Amino acid sequence: MIALTAAQVAALVGGTLTLPDGVAAEDVVVTSVVTDSREVTPGALFVAIAGEHVDGHDHAAGAVAAGASLVLTERPLASSDSAPDTAPDGEPLPSVQVADSVRALGELARGVLARLRERPEGAPRVLAMTGSVGKTTTKDLLAQVFAADGPTVAPVRSFNNEVGLPVTVLRCTEETRTLVLEMGADAPGNIDYLTAIAPPDVAAVLVVGSAHLAGMGGIDGIAHEKAAIVRGLRPDGTAVLNADDPRVAAMAEQAPGAVLRFGRSADADVRATDVTAGGARASFTLHHGGRTAPVTLRLVGEHHVTNALAAAATAIAAGLSLDVVARRLSQADAASPHRMAVTELADGVTLVDDSYNANPDSMRAALKALVAIGAGRRTVAVLGEMLELGEVALTEHDALGRLAVRLDVSRLLVVGRGARAMYTGALLEGSFGEEAAFAEDVEEARAWLRREVLPGDVVLVKSSNGAGLYRLADALVAEGSVRGSRDGSAAGAASAAHADQRADQQVDA
Repeated sequence: MIALTAAQVAALVGGTLTLPDGVAAEDVVVTSVVTDSREVTPGALFVAIAGEHVDGHDHAAGAVAAGASLVLTERPLASSDSAPDTAPDGEPLPSVQVADSVRALGELARGVLARLRERPEGAPRVLAMTGSVGKTTTKDLLAQVFAADGPTVAPVRSFNNEVGLPVTVLRCTEETRTLVLEMGADAPGNIDYLTAIAPPDVAAVLVVGSAHLAGMGGIDGIAHEKAAIVRGLRPDGTAVLNADDPRVAAMAEQAPGAVLRFGRSADADVRATDVTAGGARASFTLHHGGRTAPVTLRLVGEHHVTNALAAAATAIAAGLSLDVVARRLSQADAASPHRMAVTELADGVTLVDDSYNANPDSMRAALKALVAIGAGRRTVAVLGEMLELGEVALTEHDALGRLAVRLDVSRLLVVGRGARAMYTGALLEGSFGEEAAFAEDVEEARAWLRREVLPGDVVLVKSSNGAGLYRLADALVAEGSVRGSRDGSAAGAASAAHADQRADQQVDA
């Protein structure tokens, strides 16, 4: 983050500055921003947010005691509010008071980015993406592609909402050359808000799918929301659109300037041909401008070809050559947890952990990847609920159970009552009997795995984050065994604590 004085912070957010007696505003300097008091380092601005389960204001005094220079708050704060032993009782904490801490955080990020863009010695290029699936993988690919060109800032995990995005923006310094942003949405207006904070130079739309249907009023509502990233481009910005998705391709009409299309379609500007997925890792020929270059991905699953094409088109729009993009894509690794992470466990079982999130599109892709990885071996799909599907939840879960049968997955374990239609769908498909099983919760699923999984099996774990199957995946990795004797509860609890924190930084659409 660029260093800001307390007075500068107050001016950027339009807040009221309060400092202890004898402390001058120019002597209070902020050099980082955090929303979790446990992450405070000396010089931090601690943003106190009143969340559903935790109120950051209750931890403000502790944050200052840990070295925070300043607190962004919605109410007056004194050391006696939560930690009276950190300063004389009742002494005001160094703070900037605003009406809404989250909105003020966004204003701070908007102001800092605008200041960086005004620098004559070079502004950071802002690359942003949205889509119902693939955002985080595409973000990770882009961050690795641009890292060799200079300091690059990208979200940790999937910080993509009204808290996570400005926190990411504020990590930029005067040296930052590329800022990669992920923009998520679970309600109308989310992406308009995010593009107002950080108008992109290049904006990519990956896929319009059936995530957060309940909050968006259907698939057309999702498409309209995703198109906001195109409408939010800077006047000379470039829209990067998926030519293989008709709803995304139609967004070209809303672009303020240039459009670059990617996909497997013949009319795509950046396209893939000769796609193969041997060993579940895809290779293809990358085309652009009459030139070609080979790409072999290190990521697991043919569905990552779309993500790689989106990253390639975004990078080309930002000025990189085809050969450089192809080479760097082939060198890029999976960088975020719980996304098609393949682990060879000590008991001979291959674990495919894709438990970060799920919707019908990503669930289908994961099942197909499981079958490809497990060619010639027994395959076990452990599937949990896909959340926020609204009125289509029953039919979508039913369809995934039937798909598992049609793909000839060896065993299906459905976890949680919200996902039970997958289990009944598999049974009704006609050829599954004992091959399908149902577990009420993670603990029951863990016991089933111990009994049923054999050395050499390939096990996929996938659900929406809120369904909690990441706890099961974490426990299996921590133990190094599916068939071990420990229950993995400690690993699960630790992962749950991290998930609670992640929920404040991201949405999944």
